[in-house]
Amino acid sequence: MSISGKIAILGGGTWATALAKIMLNHEKHINWYMRRPEQIEDFKKTGHNPSYLSNVEFNLDRISFYSDINEVVERSGTLIFAVPSPFLKSHLDKLKTDISDKFIISAIKGIIPPENLLVTDYLTRYYNIPPGNMAIVGGPCHAEEIALERLTYPTIACVDMDKAHAIAGIFNNRFVRASVSNDVSGIELAAVLKNVYAIASGICHGLKYGDNFQAVLVSDAISEMERFVDVVSPIERRIQDSAYLGDLLVTCYSSFSRNRTFGSMIGKGYSVKSAQIEMEMIAEGYYGTKCIREMNGKYNVSIPVADMVYRVLYENASAREEVKVLRERILK
Repeated sequence: MSISGKIAILGGGTWATALAKIMLNHEKHINWYMRRPEQIEDFKKTGHNPSYLSNVEFNLDRISFYSDINEVVERSGTLIFAVPSPFLKSHLDKLKTDISDKFIISAIKGIIPPENLLVTDYLTRYYNIPPGNMAIVGGPCHAEEIALERLTYPTIACVDMDKAHAIAGIFNNRFVRASVSNDVSGIELAAVLKNVYAIASGICHGLKYGDNFQAVLVSDAISEMERFVDVVSPIERRIQDSAYLGDLLVTCYSSFSRNRTFGSMIGKGYSVKSAQIEMEMIAEGYYGTKCIREMNGKYNVSIPVADMVYRVLYENASAREEVKVLRERILK
């Protein structure tokens, strides 16, 4: 099968830019929505995104830019959402065009506050998108490495496996090797949790805990992830697959990980607010931490690493003291 209509990228950040690079390896032309007209104008003047991954040059003849979300939606059949999860609602609030017949690919590795809904669940509930008309992009795929054309292994998940394979086909190129899955909810949840655990990893790095402790922390985190995901979305899965463990590892260890960077700043003594201001980029794990905490009020799964991050970020608990408590728990 083929993908429906013209492909549109929705978002103007790092991940959206990397996705545009991938799509243009396969598609002759794409549509691209950015909220700010001035960003589009600067892009057209320079031939690259002026704010993100500015080393990636684009052939502007192959891109139609839009700052009106309704216009880009009307002119596209497949929409790739690549905006930070806390801001998806504000973008969609401007939408007057029906998208129930569009094919949606969510590249958003986050959760929608305050409803605490996964992106696919949110789109089904409020925009009547059938589950079979949605796919997600998961797995270890940092935008910065895509920009450098380093080998990248995303996972495309869709309940319709024919569509998952078709989407994988437009992702695959000489530096991207996409696999497929039908575990949409599990991979979405894992993507939220790995950001939370990357903050925990960063906190410990900022407190000068070494690699040995980090290895134990991440080992506990993958077990914690498995417990939570299996309760919330109880289907058979291999947590060792790259969509789960691989994404966790790269987010906890990579210097490109903004969630790890955010956590490291907290561990070094920054306040939450000052760390957010200095980063100038969204650490989605900050929002995900609260959402997971609230979700777990229903499921009551043992998630001590995520709970530690919540107390540090939202209850002003001492990072040093919280990690001390956690490390004793890990040793038991």
